[in-house]
Amino acid sequence: MRRVPSRELLDDDSGTPAEVMNSLADIQFLNRYFGGLPTTLYMVRRAAEKSRKNDLSLLEVAAGTGDLPRSVRARVRRNGIDLRLTLLDRCASHMTEDRSKVVGDALALPFRDSSFDLVNCCLFVHHLSPDQVTAFIQEALRCSRVAVLINDLVRHPVHFAMACAGRLIYRSRITRNDAPASVRQSYTPEEMGKMLRNGGAARVEITRHYFYRMGAIVWKATNGDHG
Repeated sequence: MRRVPSRELLDDDSGTPAEVMNSLADIQFLNRYFGGLPTTLYMVRRAAEKSRKNDLSLLEVAAGTGDLPRSVRARVRRNGIDLRLTLLDRCASHMTEDRSKVVGDALALPFRDSSFDLVNCCLFVHHLSPDQVTAFIQEALRCSRVAVLINDLVRHPVHFAMACAGRLIYRSRITRNDAPASVRQSYTPEEMGKMLRNGGAARVEITRHYFYRMGAIVWKATNGDHG
C-alpha cells in the first residue's frame, strides 16, 4: 500500500467546537481500546528499565487533551515509576486546564537542551513528511536526556479497511475523514526506522503492537549506551 499524504481536518480545526471535541474523544477511545495506551506503557517502562530511573520527566508533544500521558502516569505509578508530565500542543483549545501545558511548535520546541528525560508523541509523526520526521527527531533528541518515544500507526490495507469501517462508530465527522486519512499517510516500521536513524539516534528500537500500532524508542547518544 503506497503512502498518500492526506489532509486531516483536525489539523486545521475544520469543524465546530463540538465536532473538534468529539474528534478528540474519538482519539481517546482509539488509544484506550485499540493499542495506543499499551504501546506507550511498554516504551515508558522499557526506558525506565534501561535508564535505571524511577523518576522521569516526560514532554508529551501534540498532547491534545493529555488523556494518554495521564493514563500512562497512573499505570506506571503502580510499578514505582514517577512520571512528571509537561504537555505541548500547537492549539491551546485542544488541551484541558492544566498548569503543565505549553503551546508550541513540535519542530521548534521552546525548551533548552536536555530539558526532559523523555520526549513522547502519539499519533503525530504520520502527519509529517520524511524530511519533517528527521527534523522532529533531531529537535526532540536535543530536548531529551534519555530517549524519544514514538507511538504511531502502521500503514496496511487491512488497517485502512478497518479505519473506514469505523466510520459507523466515530462520534465526529472529523474522525470519519481523519481516521482513514491517518492510515493512508502513516509509515511502515521499515520506513520509520530508516528516517529515525537519519535523525542522529544512538540506537533505534521498533516494536509492533496491537491493532497496527508501532512503538519506536529513539535512544539518545550519551557517554554510555542505553542499549
